Amino acid sequence: MPDKANKFGLLPSWLSNYEKSWLRFDVIAGSVAAAVVIPKAMAYATIAGLPVQVGLYTVLIPMVIYALSGTSRALSVSTTTTIAVLTATELEDLNTIHNPNLLITALVTLTCLVGIILLLSAVMRLGFIANFISEPVLIGFKAGIGMVIILDQISKLLGIHFSKGSFIHNLSSIIQLLPESSIPTLALGVIMIILLMGLEHFFPKVPAPLIAVALGITIMKVLHLQSFGIEQVGYIPKGLPSIVWPDVSLVSQLWGGALGIALMSFTETIAAGRAFSKGDEPPIKANRELLATGLANTGSAIFGAMPSGGGTSQTAINRIAGSKTQVSALVTAGIALLTMLFIAPLLGSMPQATLAAVVIVYSIGLIKTRDFREILKIRRTEFIWALVALIGVVLFGTLKGIVVAIIVSLIALAQQVADPPLRVLGRKPGSNVFRPLSVEHPEDETYPGLLILRPEGRIFFLNASRVGEKINALLSKYKPRVIAIDFSGVFDLEYTALKMLIEAEKRLSNAGISVWLVGLNPTVLEMVNRSSLSETLGLSRMHFSLELAVKKFNEEKGN
Repeated sequence: MPDKANKFGLLPSWLSNYEKSWLRFDVIAGSVAAAVVIPKAMAYATIAGLPVQVGLYTVLIPMVIYALSGTSRALSVSTTTTIAVLTATELEDLNTIHNPNLLITALVTLTCLVGIILLLSAVMRLGFIANFISEPVLIGFKAGIGMVIILDQISKLLGIHFSKGSFIHNLSSIIQLLPESSIPTLALGVIMIILLMGLEHFFPKVPAPLIAVALGITIMKVLHLQSFGIEQVGYIPKGLPSIVWPDVSLVSQLWGGALGIALMSFTETIAAGRAFSKGDEPPIKANRELLATGLANTGSAIFGAMPSGGGTSQTAINRIAGSKTQVSALVTAGIALLTMLFIAPLLGSMPQATLAAVVIVYSIGLIKTRDFREILKIRRTEFIWALVALIGVVLFGTLKGIVVAIIVSLIALAQQVADPPLRVLGRKPGSNVFRPLSVEHPEDETYPGLLILRPEGRIFFLNASRVGEKINALLSKYKPRVIAIDFSGVFDLEYTALKMLIEAEKRLSNAGISVWLVGLNPTVLEMVNRSSLSETLGLSRMHFSLELAVKKFNEEKGN
């Protein structure tokens, strides 16, 4: 039903079309999602070296702002593992670890910059960037992120401390410090990992992170685990967050990282929103999502929230629990507010090992070995792209890893357009179907003296020479009298390519080989008609279909 109250798109459709019967589903879904999102957000805050309450702030404000401005009805917006580790990298580069005030100021500035970049992207209508990184590269990038996060959390499971650095440095430090590990801390962490994985596997609808956190706090208090050297989260202030203003002097240092975080935030948001959208719901609008996530980040920044975006796992939980609209997100945010106001100090008794276990279990999901196997099965080249992206993150760090991922995607795109397919066609017996010659169909008809080729894609300056090289190789192999080029699969012929075709026709004509053009679409035909090639070929060497071209060839051969 059309949303007349929202015809200008300023409000989410659910606000004016809300049905009372949906409320029960939204309240239940929002409550279930809160039980998962809140503990995870607190754990993700620790990835970035931030106080755990920052995770609460990141659940509260971005969730509300997105609910009022986004296009997805199911999307759950807070921080994610990818965003958290990118944030950690950027804050570590500023060396804020020993200066809590600078840490929060830098965080506020970073989150604000991420929001501004997303808003500017919305104004410039850059929603197409959602498809900027290819799926295999994104899979490799996320797997690398998962490995970095897990290695980072292992030190907390072991109860050891060292100055963090590159992946190789951290791995080497952990190996060197293994003898100093805290056995009680490790035992607790392993138990929590087993508990979380068991609940996720056997009882997927149960809020596993909430159970782990509640159990961790309980045994910490009852068994006085701190006396065994097990570290706890520490004091968490109760109440609303204080307002902190961005520091303009930090912009020059943070804008590069903010750009990378904004890209990943938007990519994850669009992916999650589209994945859990139902057919009867309004479509996900990429540019509106840029606006919504931009508002969510800028609006939450001054309250000390981390950069945020749509999370796939938490959105899945929200949808599975029965969410109908973004009211469920408002319920999740409301529970986060109640947590901040009344039970935040209790959460301070949580063991660090419990938070580390939560992060590790949900970061493992980023390393999708099945996806790697499927990519390898389908296309080895794209499997290599995924591995390069993974290695880029591990060796060069997460932010530089984004650059590696983008470069790999661009190289992959360039490789595809620079080497378009060129098929040698035969005719299926007893039909007018022409298809690529293959060992599966040795019975397909060919015509001595006639070579039928079908290039595919756009032919332009970047790939015209490569197409020419392939044609020359086939001419040497088949030695035809006539070459018929089927352009039905070519949607555009750029000037440079057309000029090369004109020159090639002259050379082949001098060598006694006649060039025929077949099946040109209106755009390509118009290009040819504007050139000298049209007069050179005339109607006798330009054909509407391959069937007519073959008929003409056979007639000439018969004469």
